Amino acid sequence: MEQDQIYMSRALQLAAQAVGRTSPNPLVGCVIVNNGRIVGEGYHQKAGTPHAEVHALCAADTNAQGATAYVTLEPCSHFGKTPPCADALIEAGIKRVVVAMQDPNPLVGGRGISRLRDAGIQVDVGLKEDEARSLNKGFLKAIQAELPFVLYKSALTLDGKIATESGDSKWITNEVSRAYVHQLRNQFDVIMVGSETVNHDNPALNCRMSEGRDPIRLIVDGELKIPHNADVFTSSCSAPCIIATTEAAPLEQYAFFQGLDNVEVWKYNTSRYVPYEDLFRDIVKRGWNSILLEGGGKLAGSLLQAQLIDEIEFIYAPKLIGGKGPSPLTGLELPLMSHAFPLEFLETDLSTGDLRVRAKVKYTS
Repeated sequence: MEQDQIYMSRALQLAAQAVGRTSPNPLVGCVIVNNGRIVGEGYHQKAGTPHAEVHALCAADTNAQGATAYVTLEPCSHFGKTPPCADALIEAGIKRVVVAMQDPNPLVGGRGISRLRDAGIQVDVGLKEDEARSLNKGFLKAIQAELPFVLYKSALTLDGKIATESGDSKWITNEVSRAYVHQLRNQFDVIMVGSETVNHDNPALNCRMSEGRDPIRLIVDGELKIPHNADVFTSSCSAPCIIATTEAAPLEQYAFFQGLDNVEVWKYNTSRYVPYEDLFRDIVKRGWNSILLEGGGKLAGSLLQAQLIDEIEFIYAPKLIGGKGPSPLTGLELPLMSHAFPLEFLETDLSTGDLRVRAKVKYTS
């Protein structure tokens, strides 16, 4: 029904308000409707706090009796940090529940829907499921593969360069595009770079939005060569910094970084290269579902080769610099065109004066 579409769209809008705030939990929105009128709505705001259904039921109060609840994800049926939302809907007297998608979490996995139906509530599943899945890409991958969702973002000239031959990269894109990057940082749990990016660009890796929050900063440095006074350590930032390294790290360097406030050093039992899949699984174990990869080209190429990048977002500036400057995937070397990684375009935007392209990587094996 058209009204169902409208109310579920509203629930999805509510859920999206907490992007970047709910990991390891999913983004969930809920709208309660009685006699064609919204009587309550809410969304899950942060892990450990009340779920979307609880916020909506509190707002609806007695108007929840006989109402329809629109929920972007199957209501939970188990006791975690909060009581089961399925029970709360039953106790409130909800008559019908419209669910966008079933929860893939094995602790739920259809049990919430079954509990509602056993209580005599009509449950309809699948309305706007694609939108709900897209909203929760990080949660879904973390639950199903125990790996984070990874978006690789890069700014480059139209001829495919991320810097000049001398290494100058400030600035390739315009101010609007650079502001958009901080919106992305606000939405992702972790921002990731390699040691070369720290050495060459000296980024702070924080979010400069007025209402934004800083992502966890992750630096991959197998030999621990990054400087002690890098901005990532000295700039004001509320989020911790993690350095992933190996047994090749000099002991004095390891001890120095271990002694810094707000810095963790994760040492892997390898001789030089950080094992990316192990690193990513450790990220999920810490409760972080998504990674924004910002460089550099060697790290990105290696992660693509390892099939650990889910989507790419390239922002092309209308500029040409030529030469032999670095590309966004210098770490990827393929001998044949038939080995190329195919992409599925998801979104393009020319409205800012730069060309922004987002695409899904389609791995064949």
